[in-house]
Amino acid sequence: MSFLGNLFSREKKEQLDKGLDKSKQSFFSRLGKAIAGKSTVDDEVLDNLEEILVSSDVGVETTLKIIERIQKRVARDKYLGTAELDRILKEETAALLAENNASDANGIVFPEGVKPYVIMVVGVNGVGKTTTIGKLAAQFKKMGKSVILGAADTFRAAAVDQLKLWGERVGVPVIARGMNTDPSAVAYDTVKAAVDQNADVAIVDTAGRLHTKVNLMQELSKIRRVMQKVIPESPHEVLLVLDGSTGQNAVVQAREFTKATDVTALAITKLDGTAKGGVVIGISDEFKIPVKYIGVGEKVDDLQVFDKMAFVESLFSRQ
Repeated sequence: MSFLGNLFSREKKEQLDKGLDKSKQSFFSRLGKAIAGKSTVDDEVLDNLEEILVSSDVGVETTLKIIERIQKRVARDKYLGTAELDRILKEETAALLAENNASDANGIVFPEGVKPYVIMVVGVNGVGKTTTIGKLAAQFKKMGKSVILGAADTFRAAAVDQLKLWGERVGVPVIARGMNTDPSAVAYDTVKAAVDQNADVAIVDTAGRLHTKVNLMQELSKIRRVMQKVIPESPHEVLLVLDGSTGQNAVVQAREFTKATDVTALAITKLDGTAKGGVVIGISDEFKIPVKYIGVGEKVDDLQVFDKMAFVESLFSRQ
């Protein structure tokens, strides 16, 4: 089996490579300058690599782990040339992610006998939350699943309207009560409708406000409690959507939301318009919560199931 595994099609790989193009160009232009005139991986090269990884939004803690692994490799293999640095960086980063709870390229898995499978989607405004829900609905429908959406982000008129548009586009029903209504009531109606209509999946949007952790925690807890009146073990998945283009700000948001609610999966969007693709590695490593999806473009299929091996291979491979 190849480094990419057999789950990754040529088309998906091309989409991923294209989506990470800005991150790759930024990384390799800086790396090229850092190793100019160098033939071996010495302390100066590693110091420069550390600085480049941090500035690529990999994060300080994760960067230090990667550098430490490369140092051990250099010490063990005695002589390593800078020409081999790309390969070693890929191998050690992939090995680091393999040791934690990073996703194994499955996306959201629907357990046998759990119907409807309830997904609560959280995240601040502007991260691509509603668009992610629409794309997921389209992908699940293509898998033969019946889907119901719930517009429980009732504090923003645009969020309700946007979800309705996605429902029309994808051909799935949207449960909505309009703006400024009780979000937990919409969540209840959505789960109840999914049960009544024997739907496979219910996806509930929530308000993206982080003005105080207390309010956020109370609101998300209330939505959970109300869903559980219909299905006691719901939501089965809490998907946090983060905007990869915000770099370390996405990490801060992840910390806040993981304190406020029991996040079980992550989706990282907008990686195609940024040089901060390294943030996916840092988030995967720090939170030990599976990154299940990444957004690398506008099209429905550009919301890809996250394959850590394919991601590392793409990010650290020259054109």
